[in-house]
Amino acid sequence: MNSIHYISSEILNLSVINDIVIYNKRLELSDQATANIRSCRSYLDDKISKQNQPIYGINTGFGSLCDVKISNENLTHLQENLVMSHACGIGDKVPNKIVKIMLLLKIQSLSYGHSGVQLETVQRLIDFYNNDVIPIVYTQGSLGASGDLAPLAHMALPLIAKGEVFHEGEQKSSAEVLKHFKWEAIKLASKEGLALLNGTQFMSAYGIYTLIKSYKLSYFADLISSISLDAFNGRLDPFNELVHLVRPHRGQLKIAKRVRGFLEGSELIDSHKEHVQDPYSFRCIPQVHGASWDTIKFVNKTFNTEINSVTDNPNIFVGEDEIISGGNFHGQPLALGLDYLKIAISELGNISERRTYQLVSGLRGLPAFLVDNPGLNSGFMIPQYTAASIVSANKQLASPASVDSIVSSNGQEDHVSMGANAAVQCYDLINNVERILAIELLNASQALEFRKPKKSSPLIESFLKSYRETIPFVKEDLVFYNLIQDTLHFIDDFYIENELLFD
Repeated sequence: MNSIHYISSEILNLSVINDIVIYNKRLELSDQATANIRSCRSYLDDKISKQNQPIYGINTGFGSLCDVKISNENLTHLQENLVMSHACGIGDKVPNKIVKIMLLLKIQSLSYGHSGVQLETVQRLIDFYNNDVIPIVYTQGSLGASGDLAPLAHMALPLIAKGEVFHEGEQKSSAEVLKHFKWEAIKLASKEGLALLNGTQFMSAYGIYTLIKSYKLSYFADLISSISLDAFNGRLDPFNELVHLVRPHRGQLKIAKRVRGFLEGSELIDSHKEHVQDPYSFRCIPQVHGASWDTIKFVNKTFNTEINSVTDNPNIFVGEDEIISGGNFHGQPLALGLDYLKIAISELGNISERRTYQLVSGLRGLPAFLVDNPGLNSGFMIPQYTAASIVSANKQLASPASVDSIVSSNGQEDHVSMGANAAVQCYDLINNVERILAIELLNASQALEFRKPKKSSPLIESFLKSYRETIPFVKEDLVFYNLIQDTLHFIDDFYIENELLFD
């Protein structure tokens, strides 16, 4: 591990989290975070010792059992029961990279000193993160309203030596891994179970991961569409800044400028054109890609607020001598943001598939299906089918989850966000868009070969030179699955600097 990130001393954002992940930084609590946690826990212990009246989630039951008073001697038992009983996740396992972000975001939220947790509890979560002890969490079970209860319960189970973790390439019992590190199980104090389970870290972790990938795919959509434009012998006129200054949406201006930059110095784009217009999937790249980019920026703002917030319940305010039961665990802002992001990114895939369709259609001097001897060779016919299939699947995934709700907890929790469902859908959809873009790149690079000896821009020629080191020009039919997979790996491995990625 190369360096350290100090929790709560720096505001989290996509760039910071991306650096933490890429450079495998260790986490440590800042002095301020340590003081915050200790002060809040001390206040809560003092409050419980002097006050006999019920305080929700601290010495009461939960949900619709909020009026059941719990004796002080049973408070640890209460919290452990809460964690165990709420670990009802099912379905696919959450990817380890998402669970690590969950750990980071939960640590950050607890560090502000409004949750009442013990310092050793937060430190153990940091130990898990730094030693790649990744709790096994499942995708199904959260309504995205009382916090991500089931997923966060699974994340918390290893603290009390329950549940399973992924460590050193294997799934193991948490008790075995705790023994390996000589860590004692945490004895949860009052309110801690609720602090760990209430919160939006499941939705937020998925959101942060998908936002980082959205920025990367937005960049690639612009680059790949520029290659397609040159390969299709398209026109640069629609990207002229004058066009976009009279309709100055920020994303539209940005994408037009980006495409002009990608194509600067291209012999092909500067060559004479017989046609006066291109199809919308080429001509309207700034308008469509730009609208998606603007949406990414908007959703990013929502998640930046969320990941620097306290989202458990009740909230403890030491200075004001207040313990207030509220609803900061409700995922509505995230659910709406994730649904909006789904729609925006699905459109990058939608218009990409249309460009692929144009490239294989035998237009503008390109051979049908981008291969010599069409008929004997099917060429690039079926990759477009695959892209079309994925586009259709994305239309289903892009349907909003946030418009749904269902009553839970015996009517106490009577409106829920369904943000967790939106989060998992968003993850699947964005991975799908990467596949669609990979298919466009495969087609566009093939089409560009038929324009030789004319060349594209130095930037694009350099990019495609790297691409050709892995993916060859197709002279006759072969197994296309391998080409698509290799293209996916190429895109995934291609590094983009943060300042370029999030600009």
